[in-house]
Amino acid sequence: MRKNVLVIGAGGVGQVVVHKCAQNNKLLGDIHIASRTIDKCKRIVASVREKNALQADGALVAHALDAMDVAATSQLIRTTGAQIVINVGSSFLNMSVLSACIETGAAYIDTAIHEDPAKICETPPWYANYEWKRRAECERAGVTAILGAGFDPGVVNAYAKLASDRYFDRIDSIDIVDINAGNHGRFFATNFDPEINFREFTGQVWSWQNGRWTANRMFEVSREWQLPVVGLQKAYLTGHDEVHSLSQILGVPTVRFWMGFSDHYINVFTVLKNLGLLSEQPLRTAEGQEVVPLKVVKAALPDPASLAPTYAGKTCIGVLVQGRQRGSEQEVFVYNVADHKQAFEEVGSQGISYTAGVPAAAAAMLIASGEWDVRKMVNVEELAPQPFLGLLDRLGLPTRILHHGIDSSLQGQCDATDTSRAASVP
Repeated sequence: MRKNVLVIGAGGVGQVVVHKCAQNNKLLGDIHIASRTIDKCKRIVASVREKNALQADGALVAHALDAMDVAATSQLIRTTGAQIVINVGSSFLNMSVLSACIETGAAYIDTAIHEDPAKICETPPWYANYEWKRRAECERAGVTAILGAGFDPGVVNAYAKLASDRYFDRIDSIDIVDINAGNHGRFFATNFDPEINFREFTGQVWSWQNGRWTANRMFEVSREWQLPVVGLQKAYLTGHDEVHSLSQILGVPTVRFWMGFSDHYINVFTVLKNLGLLSEQPLRTAEGQEVVPLKVVKAALPDPASLAPTYAGKTCIGVLVQGRQRGSEQEVFVYNVADHKQAFEEVGSQGISYTAGVPAAAAAMLIASGEWDVRKMVNVEELAPQPFLGLLDRLGLPTRILHHGIDSSLQGQCDATDTSRAASVP
């Protein structure tokens, strides 16, 4: 059994994680949040207290921390007595925070692959570039490190594993579909850190098709999807962390990731890119100042956390799995629909942050209870999916399964009022 949580990162996802950990602090113990900007941490602490979110009396403390500093991070872990560290800061921090966890013995959770600030859109194999090189190190230290425990990656990995266990003898393809059908009312904004968001899309995009990596240009390949609740949506083939892990760990020959973008987003993105404003390379202004265009754009855009109060609409994120069972073709779509307004009312964040943050808190709870405290490095699809998905049902991210045209809950209990044969996935 592990107690006491340190959350690193005070953005929109960090806010969700802290709220959810506070709601379950009987199990998790003391809650600490750390970021370079302590005022952001203090605002999150205040929002938890305003909503009376703490399940029981316990510590809820803000800290200033440069998490790139391994020694400082290790010291904070020791000082707080944190046995579980949830890293929802910039993905540039992953290797530093993991090092501190290995040094102190604390369990480690993140929600995205590590990125090197000096590199843009690194080519696959992504997890093998950094994280998987440290598997043996984690196992020697007996450190539980759960990689990509957000929604995608994270919940979608569990969806794929659930589908594999329940419905298939052989999987031929996995298609992950991520649609945000919400509207924040701003001219242009990103739903999470603009620097990380843009870096995903400025180079080639990669998918795993027929047992090999396939490169395309961003926005080159699109497909329309008829989805539950959000209806007909256009999504574009792009690269994503879980494409790598699912293809290798589950041994699937084709894994693709599709994300929805509005025409307006694509137009603005294209102008920024063509003007060189998404470059991470510094340039010098006429006044002699050195600036990084991407960082200037980030500073000019709204803070993703600020979008929450006006956000309306829903998200639909799911996994279409196709293959065979007992000699017959089989297809299943496992998905979740989240509501931006409901997320804001509960934890003060928009739905994108909610879908990423709730799973990380759920992973911490499963480590605390011992169910996921595996004392080695794993991706989510290497763990039993049922405890995770069952817990997410209770925490606000219920799982739905569309199979043979019947839409039912995770437990397979068909709700006649929610059954929809029209909401089929192509």
